[in-house]
Amino acid sequence: MLGAAGRRILGFGLGKRAPASATAWRGYHERVVDHYDNPRNVGSFDKNDPSVGTGLVGAPACGDVMKLQIKVDDATGKIVDACFKTFGCGSAIASSSVATEWVKGKHTEEVLSIKNTDIAKHLALPPVKLHCSMLAEDAIKAAVKDYEAKKVKATGQTEAVQTDKVANA
Repeated sequence: MLGAAGRRILGFGLGKRAPASATAWRGYHERVVDHYDNPRNVGSFDKNDPSVGTGLVGAPACGDVMKLQIKVDDATGKIVDACFKTFGCGSAIASSSVATEWVKGKHTEEVLSIKNTDIAKHLALPPVKLHCSMLAEDAIKAAVKDYEAKKVKATGQTEAVQTDKVANA
């Protein structure tokens, strides 16, 4: 058994331990840890609300599932709120959290330009976790697509949309 002096010399029992999050997240950027420890916009909206777009995506290889929802002001086309629920690793949760922050206040067309590389760069994700930022990008696109499909269905513009597609072809 080591005495108290021996433990101090070897660095044991000094009473100064690293926080659990610091040791568990060694190697991850502080933004990942922050968004994992304090995720923004967790929750869900009513998926049947015509002003809500829902994107549900998953990565079968790793088991991550991400649901991202946007609430759009129909008059302006701006996203007024966003939320997510993610089942997966810390990088997936952090990517979802960042995505909800980035889409708020932007037009639906504008958020389609958010790329997974932007999210990955912002969070400094390691290469093995890039699929998490890809899920976030896919969830944004799926949410916008869902909202637009609801909008078309609500306004009865199916004929006009098909005519536009034929005219542009």
